[in-house]
Amino acid sequence: MRVAGGPRLRQNFGRRIRRAAEPLHRDLQQSIRTVQLPGTGRRVRGGPSPTTRPLRATIAASIRISVRQGASPGARIWIDRSRLPADMRNMPWTIEQGRVRHPVYGNRRRWATQSARPPGWWSRTVQAGTPRMRAEVERVLSDVRRDLQ
Repeated sequence: MRVAGGPRLRQNFGRRIRRAAEPLHRDLQQSIRTVQLPGTGRRVRGGPSPTTRPLRATIAASIRISVRQGASPGARIWIDRSRLPADMRNMPWTIEQGRVRHPVYGNRRRWATQSARPPGWWSRTVQAGTPRMRAEVERVLSDVRRDLQ
C-alpha cells in the first residue's frame, strides 16, 4: 500500500479507520458516564467527597483509540491506565464486574460496597458496537483495494 498508493492513500486510510471507530469510542465514554453506583441503602451520613476528581468523567477521558495500518489493519479502543490517577487504575474493571468496594471517606476501618448498574458497561457496549465498526472497516478496506487496482 505504501508503494502503490503513496502517503496520501495511507493518510486517508488511517483517517477513515479512525472515523469508523469514533462512534464506539463515544458510546463507551457515554456508557461509563451513565453507570449508576447507588449506595447500599443504609443510612447516609453525608458530607463532601474526600477527592475532587469525578470518577466516571476521569475514566471516560482515559478511553483512547489507536489505528494500525500494517498487515492486519484496524482500530483498537482501550483504556490508557497512565491517564488515570494511581488510586483509580483498577476502577474501570471493578465497575465492569459490577461490584465496587471502598473505604468510607478514606476510613480504612469502615468499608462500603456499591453495585454498578448496569454491570458490564464495557463488554456490552463493545459487543453492541463491534458489528457496525467491523462493517465500516471492511468498507474502507474494499475502497482501498479498489483504488489500488
